[in-house]
Amino acid sequence: MTSFACLAIVTIMVSCGGTSEQKPAAPGTVPAAKPASDDPKANKGIGPVKELTLGELDPAMAAEGEEIFKKMCSACHKPAEKFIGPAPKGILDRRSPEWIMNMILNPEEMVKYDEIAKKLLIEANLAPMANQHLTQEQARAVLEYFRTIK
Repeated sequence: MTSFACLAIVTIMVSCGGTSEQKPAAPGTVPAAKPASDDPKANKGIGPVKELTLGELDPAMAAEGEEIFKKMCSACHKPAEKFIGPAPKGILDRRSPEWIMNMILNPEEMVKYDEIAKKLLIEANLAPMANQHLTQEQARAVLEYFRTIK
């Protein structure tokens, strides 16, 4: 074999693999969410919301969120007590705003791939949450309402 052929073979072998990097997920799949730490509030969940900073409470948005909650969520959730689903009271003490928004917007993927959501579903013996197909604005209003539940 000529030295050029050997060099070509080695170059192809090196460029085609052999790294320790994790391969990307196959198209159409979602990798399991791994929290940055053991703190559940560090987990942002799986979905469209990557960053969310909560400012001062917006009473008008919270009122809108309460109406959306009553119309779309109250068949399974009660504000302050477990029903078919968990109560949202105090949720921001336990979860990040992003995780909550992603759970509202993307419940199917969350219970499949998010470790916290999977664990809650099993441990609390809960029914999987139905996707109500809320917009991000509606989900944000519902989150604002959650901030008012005492």
